[in-house]
Amino acid sequence: MLSFLPTILLAQSASVLPQIERKLITQYQEVRQLPGQLNDVLVFNSNSPEVVEKEGILLSTFPGKGKRYPIAHLNHPLQGRFDVFTHHIARQTDPNRDLHQGLIVTNPTSRNLVIRILQGVSYVTSADAPFVDLPSLVEDPNGRVFSGPGSRLASDIMRRRHDTQFPTQIVIPPGQSRMIFDLVIPRSSARSTLLRLYSDGPVYMANLALYEVPQKVKIEDREIESFRPPTLEEWRTLLVRGDLAAPRDFPPTPPDQWSPGRRNFYGRVAGISVGSEWATRIVDPKGGINLTIPQPGQAFAYPLSTVTAATFGTRQIQSAPMLVRYPDTAFKAHGNYGVHYYLTLPLYNNTSKTQVVALTIQTPIKEDNYLDRLLFVEPVQGQVFFRGAVRVTYRNAMGRTEERFFHLVQREGQQGEALVQIELPPGARRDVNLDFLYPPDATPPQVLSVKTLE
Repeated sequence: MLSFLPTILLAQSASVLPQIERKLITQYQEVRQLPGQLNDVLVFNSNSPEVVEKEGILLSTFPGKGKRYPIAHLNHPLQGRFDVFTHHIARQTDPNRDLHQGLIVTNPTSRNLVIRILQGVSYVTSADAPFVDLPSLVEDPNGRVFSGPGSRLASDIMRRRHDTQFPTQIVIPPGQSRMIFDLVIPRSSARSTLLRLYSDGPVYMANLALYEVPQKVKIEDREIESFRPPTLEEWRTLLVRGDLAAPRDFPPTPPDQWSPGRRNFYGRVAGISVGSEWATRIVDPKGGINLTIPQPGQAFAYPLSTVTAATFGTRQIQSAPMLVRYPDTAFKAHGNYGVHYYLTLPLYNNTSKTQVVALTIQTPIKEDNYLDRLLFVEPVQGQVFFRGAVRVTYRNAMGRTEERFFHLVQREGQQGEALVQIELPPGARRDVNLDFLYPPDATPPQVLSVKTLE
């Protein structure tokens, strides 16, 4: 996950890893802005605090009036189409009690409201999606390749899978509350959740963290202590009387105080962001209907999920704006976690010879100075910057549609392997569709490179 911008880009792990001679690799290619923009679908976006020790309110859109801690509530109803994205890690001080994450919703109107759950997926590290070592590129036609909850969640959302633990709809009577979910986050585990919702009226929503409740259970002639999940009334009590969950993440650097060469903090997200999808048709910079392929041996690239100080020279920040947020959380939804990118490339061969074009996703070293090159290192080391699924759809040489899924694992400065190679006869034009859900376990940005092979 993204929290701060390192000041020394090539030596993030030098203090903990053996010294290895690393070679800087320069790929000369034009770097272009990614066309299009985010849609206007709201996202209930809960990622701060990422690590939860003390129970409390993670994110609340309820009014502050009548609450013990009004500052813990952002007072913004949700209705129509919106998404819910959450990612949190449990770090309990009591090893015997699990942390529960509850999403409560209240109907403030005088009529019944219906919330439809169009799609829902949630995974936890320990039981569902442990982190495992995987190759840099694996073709994954069945969705069985993943590492971590964010990786698995992204793959399932793209394949339109739905977790049956989430109902298809919830009816909320006037003035009443319902739980959309109550999910356990085991000790030292992370849970990632994404819901696509539609409400036929305004609702207030809160993401809450509450430990299991102690209770006495009589077995034969003995009373023993056990634990049970919180009740709806206990969730409501936390909503009214509770403060923000803790510990709080490090606050972000204000946008007007960002400075090159210093440790600037992005912060983590807690609020309502604007934008759940980035769908675009990538054509030539001067317009038209085609994306003319590069000359043989040449390439160009489009940044993906760019952030304030890492745009690869384009000055294009793709981070979703925040509609409402807590004062100590991110000013933008840096990383666009859970945002679905849909990219169509109408490739056009304007040469007199058959050409082969390779599409590659890569993770260059973060920089903001060049529009004509990308920087990489060999060998790569340190933390994984991207682990997630990518889908490529295109017509092959026989005119048949192929849909191929890949799972990628990349570290910072890692050159990518070609996802597909498209053969284009002289004057031919062929659409290639590439889409992916930006995974919660990733660190932005990446690039999509288009290269004509020699």
